[in-house]
Amino acid sequence: MDHRLAADLSRLPELLGLTLRYATDTLDGLDARPVVRFTRGGGGEPLGEEGGGFERALAEFGERWAPRLSASAGPRYLGFVTGGATPAALAGDWLTAVFDQNSNSAMDGAGQELERETVGLLRDLFGLGAEHSGTFVSGATLSNTAGLAIAREWLGERLGVSPAEDGAAVLGPVRVLSGAPHSSIGKALSVLGLGRNALVRVPTLPGREAVDPVALDRALADTPGPAVVVANAGTVNTVDFDDLTAVAALRSRHDFWLHTDAAFGAFAGLSPDHAHLVEGLGLADSVCVDLHKWLNVPYDSAVQFTRRQDLQARVFANAAAYLGPLGPDPDLVHLTPENSHRLRALAAWFTLRAYGRQGHREIVERDVACARALGAELAADPAFRLLAPVRLNVVCFTLAQAPTPERLTALREAAGGEVFVTPTVFGGTAALRAAFSNWRTTQADVRRAAQALRTAAKGLG
Repeated sequence: MDHRLAADLSRLPELLGLTLRYATDTLDGLDARPVVRFTRGGGGEPLGEEGGGFERALAEFGERWAPRLSASAGPRYLGFVTGGATPAALAGDWLTAVFDQNSNSAMDGAGQELERETVGLLRDLFGLGAEHSGTFVSGATLSNTAGLAIAREWLGERLGVSPAEDGAAVLGPVRVLSGAPHSSIGKALSVLGLGRNALVRVPTLPGREAVDPVALDRALADTPGPAVVVANAGTVNTVDFDDLTAVAALRSRHDFWLHTDAAFGAFAGLSPDHAHLVEGLGLADSVCVDLHKWLNVPYDSAVQFTRRQDLQARVFANAAAYLGPLGPDPDLVHLTPENSHRLRALAAWFTLRAYGRQGHREIVERDVACARALGAELAADPAFRLLAPVRLNVVCFTLAQAPTPERLTALREAAGGEVFVTPTVFGGTAALRAAFSNWRTTQADVRRAAQALRTAAKGLG
């Protein structure tokens, strides 16, 4: 054994203690840490023949990289719908590394059984039925990709072919209809060989990002053969929701697979005041939910659900003697593009067991209240203009005067030490969006964020 590796092993409790203190100090300092630093850096020293050991690596990280990393775990990082990590989720993630499971095979099956148990807890949390099976993946993009891969095989089943065996070309032209799809939908269609041009944007309701059910009905009537519909439960810019029940009801007249992208909108169901927004979620054939958003588990974690695990296994089955047979209850290796993945479910299991439905409902409702408070602050300031009502946890706003991308970038960067928001375009207008999903965020953070934005706006002249 390398002598430095052996030395670190002999001191492992001490070194982990150093790491614990470093981590604790970092988290204790989130409130004072700049939320983002808009800097770029050069490279470090080239890799030497001999390493410096654990303590030297930790010191170098603390000197060169830690000061440049954002406070994305903190309460005023309002970009990308990013949660933090609850205390229980953080512990679960640390233990994920400690146990270091590759949880994809029944031959060493405890990890995948824990994942199945956790999927069951999530299925209940989101109000889905026992007919929905699920697996963990790395994020909403892969969850959407997996759901659409299953949809692709369903199209083949309808046409008497198998794209999993013979390629996507056997399907001929495919139409995927959606009102305001997330950008990952086009990416998924590209990866799956269906092509970005398969995506047909259906008109939305006036002033909304929610699909017009009447327009969707017409578009489906004009679609030859079976189709795929991507419904949205929480759009990127304004957290708008398609009428999921009305969309699903169109299956009485049209033949289509219904995939619902509920990356963070699914969490609306935890709040009695907002549960109506996701009514009909369980009617979908496949569902995407991102967990490193509002469940507040560390990156990278999401779950995908489907009613047709048989088709899922047909797509992702991996034939190798060392993996074992597919069987009636497929190992996880046969259900996602990954032959191996870490035990992502453990962090989710920890936070669900620790805080239950009530604890996670409180996070959702507090974040919604914070989003509304920021919306009210900005609406009352003549420097800003809201572009949409605050429906849930995202505030979509712009400058009242000359809202150019350049001025918005300057605003964002000037406020970046106190609050991080991300750019977007809504209704043809350059804008910013503040997304609330962190378990630490309070009304005090809203006030700090609003003040930072006001000060930055004044500095624009």
